[in-house]
Amino acid sequence: MICYQLCCANGHTFEGWYRDSAAFTRLKQENLLSCAICGTPKVEQALMAPAIVKGRSQPKKPEATEPVATPPQQHHEAPAATQQPEPVTPDNLMSALRQIRAVVEENCENVGSNFADEALRIHHGEAPERGIYGDMTASEREMLEDEGVDVLPLPWVRKTDS
Repeated sequence: MICYQLCCANGHTFEGWYRDSAAFTRLKQENLLSCAICGTPKVEQALMAPAIVKGRSQPKKPEATEPVATPPQQHHEAPAATQQPEPVTPDNLMSALRQIRAVVEENCENVGSNFADEALRIHHGEAPERGIYGDMTASEREMLEDEGVDVLPLPWVRKTDS
């Protein structure tokens, strides 16, 4: 793993952890980086002091695989005990949220601002049961909760930071 000190166009500085320098370069070229504080896609490496490693006292751990969101109704075995989870970093979190968005868009219908009405219709059996997503207000969410409709608010990130 490599840690870069990053800086956005708005002057925020933060750390980014990457498997190696090639992973950082790939994410940068694909416009998949964003500021952990304000979300702007204009992120550059900041100046930082070099890390000097004198030697390894422990054997190298196997590299972890990138996190993958699991589509609904699919079950997978738990990872083996020897597999180390990837550290939670802003870039890993954004990547996971983008994967969640892709799964939702692929498997559910976008009903836009009619979300609360359509969710209630499905709950009452007036519309076919299916996965939906869209927008709702705080009062609509409260009404759905009062009606016993299960909803899961998701942070909706941009597909890419282009």
